[in-house]
Amino acid sequence: MNVLFISAWYPHRYDSMAGLFVQKHAEAVSLYADVKVLYVHADDKIKKNEITVNQHNNIQEYRVYYPFSEKTFLAKIKKTINYFWAYQKGLKAIKKTGWKIEIIHLHTIIISGLIAYFYKLFHNIPYVITEHWSRYLTTNNTFSNKFDKFITKIITKNASAIMPVSNILKNGMIENGLKNDNYLVINNVVDDFFYQDKLSTQKQKKRILHISCFDEAAKNVNGMLCSIKNLSTLRNDFELVIIGTGKDYVQTRSYCETLKIPKDTVLFLGEKTPKEVAEWFRKSDVFVLFSNYETAGVVIAESLVSGVPVISTKVGIAPEVINEINGKLIEIGDEKALTQTLNKVLNNLPNYNNKEIQNNSKDLFSYKNVGKKIVKVYENCLKI
Repeated sequence: MNVLFISAWYPHRYDSMAGLFVQKHAEAVSLYADVKVLYVHADDKIKKNEITVNQHNNIQEYRVYYPFSEKTFLAKIKKTINYFWAYQKGLKAIKKTGWKIEIIHLHTIIISGLIAYFYKLFHNIPYVITEHWSRYLTTNNTFSNKFDKFITKIITKNASAIMPVSNILKNGMIENGLKNDNYLVINNVVDDFFYQDKLSTQKQKKRILHISCFDEAAKNVNGMLCSIKNLSTLRNDFELVIIGTGKDYVQTRSYCETLKIPKDTVLFLGEKTPKEVAEWFRKSDVFVLFSNYETAGVVIAESLVSGVPVISTKVGIAPEVINEINGKLIEIGDEKALTQTLNKVLNNLPNYNNKEIQNNSKDLFSYKNVGKKIVKVYENCLKI
């Protein structure tokens, strides 16, 4: 089976982390099908289209970089034309190899969705959609442009299947009028190196872990820090390790200083590689996510497959996967509840069986099982 992935987000030469979850889905599918990826990216440093072809494990990646300038209104129109022309260049390059598309897997319904729609319209090639975008969530509510809504409804209606990465996202899409008879939630993938036993480390304090892209509107790190401040008045046997960086990183660190949390209680480590993140999970006692909204919350999955209990607000996949065995759920924005729950969990860490947490979740997010589920959707669409 020949599957073409097209996506609004994908790792590229200026950001190796962009759309990494899409690349992982492609890798999962490549265990059972022949996968090529086509991604186009605007580049203000070039004068003409550039195509790169790269082999990443089992998948062949075509990236088309196209020139753009947003200085004038006409330039923006030209950018849109260049965007579609770049896709045409990429599709032509793939066609030259003799490889024939059997099904298109679209990630994120944006203007690239029109490519999938036109291929179905003019070439009778079906497409499926995996959606990751938080704009459909009622807690975010940024899906408001009338023209955008009109186009998105056409694209979703004509898809053979829609695979949101959480029930919360699925419900948000349906509430926004994105109708389709074949909705199926399929999880993101967690890298294999997270599936390791917890480390028995000699540490003086119980360790709380948080990983963030420091987008305060979504992640509410400041709210979490307020809860940590309150927790520090109840006990002094813990530390909070925060990994990541982002647009609100400096502001968050400054805010943390104003709270006057006891010294060495909060540690900002900055950005870490995925393997380093996995190592920190293995050295931690509990993971905390205090977000206002998430479409999935991959860090929740990473924590569970690492055997680490999770305290999370009711966002993303949290309501689907967190239970009394592996963590606690709290209401969005409830700082008092977070303080109380952290205090209770830290008092009862021996009650959490790390191996049981890991075993109960490992099949949900593995390349093998996620890939099987997606390919089964393809087969049903193609009536194989």
